[in-house]
This record gives sequence, structure tokens and C-alpha cells, in this order.
Amino acid sequence: MAAVVAILSLTALLPTAAFPCGAPRPDNTTALKLLGTWLYVAGAAQFPQHLLEMLLIDHGHLHVEPCAGEQELLITQRVAIGDQCLTNNSTYFKTAVGNTTLVKHAKTHQTMGTLTNLSSEDILLIQYQLQRERTYLGLYLYARNLNVSTAHREEFERHAKRLGLREEEIVYAPWKTELCQVKEMEKGNSSRTEPTAAVTASPPPGTRQPGTAGNYHHIKQ
Repeated sequence: MAAVVAILSLTALLPTAAFPCGAPRPDNTTALKLLGTWLYVAGAAQFPQHLLEMLLIDHGHLHVEPCAGEQELLITQRVAIGDQCLTNNSTYFKTAVGNTTLVKHAKTHQTMGTLTNLSSEDILLIQYQLQRERTYLGLYLYARNLNVSTAHREEFERHAKRLGLREEEIVYAPWKTELCQVKEMEKGNSSRTEPTAAVTASPPPGTRQPGTAGNYHHIKQ
């Protein structure tokens, strides 16, 4: 499938590693909280192609692990689209001055997004911007498990609204399949003790259907 956007990197999903890591564990408190697996809950995008691609994503998750630098964390993303589970590891987190956490491209080191502070450590909100003929904004919501509360969903939607994103530009992932298994990713990191995400075959009650930000129906991504 051509031009499929990666959830974080906004580039084609790649099978090869772009950011080789050592193993030192970061000392930074903010960085430590990011380690482990995060489940993709929802996205919002102004750029039409990115919005279309979000509608194709059934589910996804990312795994964050320590890298060579104390302030750098490797991101491995997996996204289920159609009958494929696609992997991308071309981005990383970097904790900057003032505990600001940036999302950077591993090869170009270009800043692609930032983390936004939320009311819970079990929620991850990533804001990005894409420069074309104008600046397009987007937002991604991740969580440690699929039981995301109504309050956290509403918090995500408020952030989206403040960025100028419309209700129809918010898409929740349905999680109808189990193509990208979280456990498979965690096997390669079994020696680590980072938090792991809890995932079930179907999303919890109270989750909105994909492509809607109005009334709640059944469960998610």
C-alpha cells in the first residue's frame, strides 16, 4: 500500500533499523516513564492524506527502549493495515532542556513532534506538525491499556480542538484484529523490566467507533 504514513514518523513504514542502540538505561525521570509498550488509541490530522491513512489503521502500538544516549529512547512502531503488520523504527524520543520530550527522525535528527503533558502517566499524547504549502497539525493518543477513561478521551479531544483540529478529523482505532501481537514485540525485550501494555482482543465498553468523535458506541482504537 503506497504512501502509508507511520504513526509517529509520518514516513513510509520501514522494515530496517535506522538507529542502532547500546543498552544503557536513561537516568532521566521523564525518560524512564516512557519505557515499555504503548497502545495506539486515536489520531487526529489536518493533512488529508494522513487522515485517510488513519482510517486504514485497525490497531497499532509502539515500544520504547533505552538507546546509547541517556536522553535518547528508541521507538519501534507496529501498525496493522489490511492484512499486513508493518514495522517502523526510524524515530526516537529525545528529552531536551526543561524536560521537553521531542520526537526526532533517526537519520536526519529533524524534530517531528513533541510530547504534551497530560493528567496521567498512563497516557501518551504526541503533537506533530507537517510543513507543506502551510503548516498542518496532528495529534496521537497512546495508552498503557485499552481501558482509556472518558475523561482522558475528552482531554485528548480538547487538545485537538485547541490545535484547530475538527471533530471529523479525529479517528479512533477499532482494534478488530490481532495482527500485530504486542507479545511478539515484548519477547525481544524479555530481559528488560519496562512497563508492558495490557491488550485484549476487543476494546473496552465506552469506546467510540473509528472516525467519530461524537456519541460513544462500542470499542475501539
